[in-house]
Amino acid sequence: MFSGEGLVYVFCLLSIPFVEVEQRILISYSYIGPLHKDCGIHSSKRNSYVGNISVFKDIEEKIQQGHNIFLISNHQTEADPAVIALLLETTNSYLSENMTYIAGDRVVTDPLCKPFSMGRNLICVYSKKHMNDVPELTEMKRKANTRSLKEMALLLRGGSQIVWIAPSGGRDRPDPVTGEWYPAPFDASSLDNLRRLAEHSAAPGHIYPLALLCHNIMPPPLQVEKEIGEKRMISFHGTGLSVAPEITFSDISASCQNPEEARETYTQALYKIVTEQYNVLKSAIHCKQGLKASTPNVSLSQPWN
Repeated sequence: MFSGEGLVYVFCLLSIPFVEVEQRILISYSYIGPLHKDCGIHSSKRNSYVGNISVFKDIEEKIQQGHNIFLISNHQTEADPAVIALLLETTNSYLSENMTYIAGDRVVTDPLCKPFSMGRNLICVYSKKHMNDVPELTEMKRKANTRSLKEMALLLRGGSQIVWIAPSGGRDRPDPVTGEWYPAPFDASSLDNLRRLAEHSAAPGHIYPLALLCHNIMPPPLQVEKEIGEKRMISFHGTGLSVAPEITFSDISASCQNPEEARETYTQALYKIVTEQYNVLKSAIHCKQGLKASTPNVSLSQPWN
């Protein structure tokens, strides 16, 4: 989709203030290059790591076979897509270039966030955290989210899609007591909606837990803010990305007694694996352990070396 000619498709599947799906934008200038370069300036590859490269290769093979892939991830900053692209450009550039991101409304309304969204495939939804910020708009937001789910279902019918989603509904924040950053808890209902979409699609669907560590390059405010226009600081730091093997709902929920228990059990299983990978990346980057931080479940590498 993103060729050397610099043709970039930007999808925003929501009503006002988003661009409707029919209004696909074909841009003659590629926004990927400058943003990719800017993110690279602030990301130290010498102190960056990728976990389980072999799983990323397995994902790419499934996409080529027409399957749909869902990456269940934590969310650190607006630069997450650029960081993913930077870390995978050597081995799996196809994945990052063709990934569709389930994004909140701020990525196309906040002046700071918007540049990171240009040149990316987006399906925009209103986060539960901001659903009732303006009570008069709550119903409009719910209807917009319903339309986005329908558009996503249509997208999945064609197969060969790779979708990134953060079921937490927002960016990670540090623990208020310890100051340590950690993946925000996942919302079970959001994850269950995605799983149902995957199951009802004509193409086979696969769900993989993904961990991302990059908050240091552009940390969000310590608290969730309602207003647009956050004060941000940018710094140079290592980043990390790791994916675990596919986690199937049937395997995790086999012993559950009812649908609600199954939903919660599956959500917690995915969250636990994402957190485990995140902690390995933190040991490698923040604790300076490097490749020695690898575990039996997370094999770290620097494929650009």
